[in-house]
Amino acid sequence: MATQVTTDLRGTRQGSQWARTASVLQRQGVLIVLLAVFVLGVLRYGENFYSSFNLWELLRNNAYFGLIALGMTFVIMTGGIDLSVGSVVAMSAVVAARLSPDGIYVATAGAVLAGLAAGLINGGIIARFRVQPFIVTLAMLLAARGMALILSDNATYPVDFRSSFIDIGQREIGPVPLPVVIVIIAYLLGSIVLNFTRFGRHVLAMGGNEEAARLAGLPIWRVILGVYAISGALAGLAGAILAALSYSASPISAVGWELSAIAAVVVGGTLLTGGLGSVGTTLVGVLLIGLIFNVLNFERGRGTFELNVYWENVIRGVFLLVVIILQSRLARRSLGQR
Repeated sequence: MATQVTTDLRGTRQGSQWARTASVLQRQGVLIVLLAVFVLGVLRYGENFYSSFNLWELLRNNAYFGLIALGMTFVIMTGGIDLSVGSVVAMSAVVAARLSPDGIYVATAGAVLAGLAAGLINGGIIARFRVQPFIVTLAMLLAARGMALILSDNATYPVDFRSSFIDIGQREIGPVPLPVVIVIIAYLLGSIVLNFTRFGRHVLAMGGNEEAARLAGLPIWRVILGVYAISGALAGLAGAILAALSYSASPISAVGWELSAIAAVVVGGTLLTGGLGSVGTTLVGVLLIGLIFNVLNFERGRGTFELNVYWENVIRGVFLLVVIILQSRLARRSLGQR
């Protein structure tokens, strides 16, 4: 009997240790992988990889992904999803390009307002009519893409080079590109909102159990409207940066970006079922995905292989699937399940 008790206690301790390890990996595993990929890149490619030029360009070219992933984090933490962000980015980029002769402030504000309007429509329909977010945002994906085609006359719309608008993508503050500064500020504000405001607590509570949050008297409709408004506005800002970096706005740009945003959020440890997530780890997820494709670019430069954009999409899809499977297993381990 004593032997049986000792064995049970040992098994319980081992199970508890596995659960703690799984919980740590779920929260911090992405940071460990990011550091490992960076070290491998330094060892393989040397100075060109960790040069200030490569690192700043890596951050600049992933700024718009960072913004839409931040908005997606808030949406997913409520248990929702926003499939429209890629199309909203394209629509907002066209709006920014059309307004670019009026300068950086007018064009950027126009893009953000266009994205905000799309987000409010998404959130309003979801909250008012209790329609599944997947359906509503899928409809907005089609509508925003169509609006982008209408506003651009089904052609790439050029940005006015004589105005100050392109500064939002090209200007630097010291050595730091302005898009990177914008992303840093956005994530700091996002972290404050999530961790230190009533709205942030309501977001997590709703994702944990929406019905319980509703019975507790939380303003569910305000939370839904708020998270989709944030997602839309950040997608609009990303569209402005995309137009400035590309010197033009294409109505067929940003296809599939919603999947990249979801991948970054999930890689960062935010549960697709909602109720658990972190703004900081989402940023690490964005950096990890960007760094992986930066490594692939270096390999292409060495002539190791040749991957076109279609293969990159395959890699993104496989990567997302693997991460979701691993996250699911780690979540079950952290709960002490098999």
